[in-house]
Amino acid sequence: MASYDRPRAGGSPRPLETGDTWWYAAVAGETAGSFRTRVRTRTRRACLGAVLLLTVVYAGLVLAATGRRWGDAAVTGRRADTAAATVLREHPSLAGLTTLSLIVGCVLLLAVGLIRKRYVLTGAAAGAVVTALAVTGLLQRYAPRPRFADTAAGALVPSGFPSAQTTLALGIALALVLVVPYRQRALVVGAATLWAAAVGAYTIAAGQHRPGDVIAAALVVLAVVSGLLAVIARKGKVRPGPRRGPGPPGLPATLPLALLALAGLGAGLWLLGDTLALPAAAPYDPAELRLAHRCGQALAAGVTAAAGLTLLAVLRRVDVDGPPAPYRLGGPFVEAAGVPQDGELVGPFTEDGDHEIS
Repeated sequence: MASYDRPRAGGSPRPLETGDTWWYAAVAGETAGSFRTRVRTRTRRACLGAVLLLTVVYAGLVLAATGRRWGDAAVTGRRADTAAATVLREHPSLAGLTTLSLIVGCVLLLAVGLIRKRYVLTGAAAGAVVTALAVTGLLQRYAPRPRFADTAAGALVPSGFPSAQTTLALGIALALVLVVPYRQRALVVGAATLWAAAVGAYTIAAGQHRPGDVIAAALVVLAVVSGLLAVIARKGKVRPGPRRGPGPPGLPATLPLALLALAGLGAGLWLLGDTLALPAAAPYDPAELRLAHRCGQALAAGVTAAAGLTLLAVLRRVDVDGPPAPYRLGGPFVEAAGVPQDGELVGPFTEDGDHEIS
């Protein structure tokens, strides 16, 4: 077999090299088992899975009466949770720090991409954040949602489904996969996801959002970023990363993120069965309200951490930062078409007639 022929079915795969021609790369890249097809499939499944879970969360925590009652208890239970109330009372500057951190995160996302001269990827990252915020705004405006009662303030507060603050924070965190170097991806994205989980926890503790709002925001961001990566993979802008991926360098961030996801989801689901059995009408037991608040905090933090881990797992050994592999155009048919002859160019066919093109 000649060096430029594709292997027969069942044969050992041969990695693309610089001498391979453009038509070989184009055909091989569209086959069912090609690298870009596998990446596109994984990212598309992650996007569809996030949309499906978002629908389930909306139906269960917004439309269902039991879910709305649980959300009411989780929001009003912040007053019964003495630990959260004490932190907010003794540190009133947390509101300003949260807003400042969101501004710094936006500037950092753009600065990293521009400094590394990844202008297209920086625009794609910014577009992903803007798209997630736009989807969040449309859901807040047009999705039917109830109004929950803040018993401590004695007023009705509109539900912010999904949470705009969490959408912006996690959008910045997950969009960093497009602009940071491959080696530092896990460390940077993991640390940024922990920050996004902290922002979501603050919005719940401050009574600005329900736990379901934070969970929905995490799923919206995961769906948007995964969909963007599927488009990037379809255009062939992905390439295999090194075998020794960013696992060890990112362990200081990914390990706490994994622990937060496991502990949050585990504790939240374990407490959810007890907190859903609330009476249909007030008054509620303060212990039950406190338990509902802590359950909501655990579930929101667990889902936010799981969203970051899911994206890192989908992009395992996938580099979206490097340039595409070079392919040289040449051969007797191309030269006959008028392309200038170059002694270093290698054509798709050789003089050996004993080759096979499958």
